[in-house]
Amino acid sequence: MHKGIFITFEGPEGAGKTTVIAEIYKRLVAEGKKAILTREPGGIRISEKIRNIILDNEHQEMDGRTEALLYAAARRQHLVEKIIPALEEGNIVLCDRFVDSSLAYQGYARGLGMDEVMSINAFAIDNTMPDRTVYFDITPEEGLRRISKNDEREQNRLDNETLQFHHKVHEGYQLLIEKFPDRIVSTDASQPLSEVTENVWKIISSQLISNKNS
Repeated sequence: MHKGIFITFEGPEGAGKTTVIAEIYKRLVAEGKKAILTREPGGIRISEKIRNIILDNEHQEMDGRTEALLYAAARRQHLVEKIIPALEEGNIVLCDRFVDSSLAYQGYARGLGMDEVMSINAFAIDNTMPDRTVYFDITPEEGLRRISKNDEREQNRLDNETLQFHHKVHEGYQLLIEKFPDRIVSTDASQPLSEVTENVWKIISSQLISNKNS
């Protein structure tokens, strides 16, 4: 059993996760907490290279199963090289996306099957699951509208998917929330950024207290 706390953040495209997580990380550090901030796919050299392959707009021909396997491969390397060592050192690990993304995007939206994609990832994560997952809930329409207005955001292959695909992603996440109610906490990401940040901070603070008392 690791000494740290593993917190992941999930949501559709344009939910504002990355901005909010960065603020949460700053607050934790300011309070003197040991914390690291990372992302998937990516976080370390090999996984960032895999990220570039997966999200490259020129790779439109990529097969869904290939995509799922690449995500799992990036996740495995990221886990053993960065996340697990950080947890063993007692860090609070804040990770922008983890296995739930693969279940919602490839398992449900791509139609590969959530159980099938979970089996691929079970081999990759070897029973390492988040202590808490914060889901940023926003409609696909609002999320894509935000993306179109943000010139600084990374434009990737998933942004080019149809609105129907993004609705399927949203549906997939709803199924995961129903399946894992004790782990996944939802927050309304359509609110102003400052309100979303405060709501997420309350969730994180509650989790820290819970872990301390357990």
